[in-house]
Amino acid sequence: MKKLDTYLADLLVGNVKLHNLHWNVVGITFKSVHEYLEDLYDSFFEKFDEVAEYQKQVGVYPKSSVKEYMELSQIEELGDVDISTKDALKVGLDLITYMRDSALVIQEEAEDFVLSNMMEDHVTEYNKEIWFMASMLK
Repeated sequence: MKKLDTYLADLLVGNVKLHNLHWNVVGITFKSVHEYLEDLYDSFFEKFDEVAEYQKQVGVYPKSSVKEYMELSQIEELGDVDISTKDALKVGLDLITYMRDSALVIQEEAEDFVLSNMMEDHVTEYNKEIWFMASMLK
């Protein structure tokens, strides 16, 4: 499933993007946003591993090179600059919303219960993070 390959690539590139935000966030609420972003990139990596292991279980070799991930990913990378806590949360919110929407499409098209359930779990977690970030941005 090509969409699952893209989702896997997006999880990896999204993980790097969240690391960038984590390292380069600045502002009065630095500590809390810095720690929050760490939780997010840890969650992305767990999902990345889960999806790749699912692919192996169903007889598919997951993509395993950064070059392949960059060719597949729809996520735009960030530069190496300071980013305010508010802007970091906006970028994170956009990323999580995109990932949620991607997981929903995969869930709807899934041909097996395991993948459908996995995507449902991802969507549930993304929805919670969207709520957290939207609340922080008010």
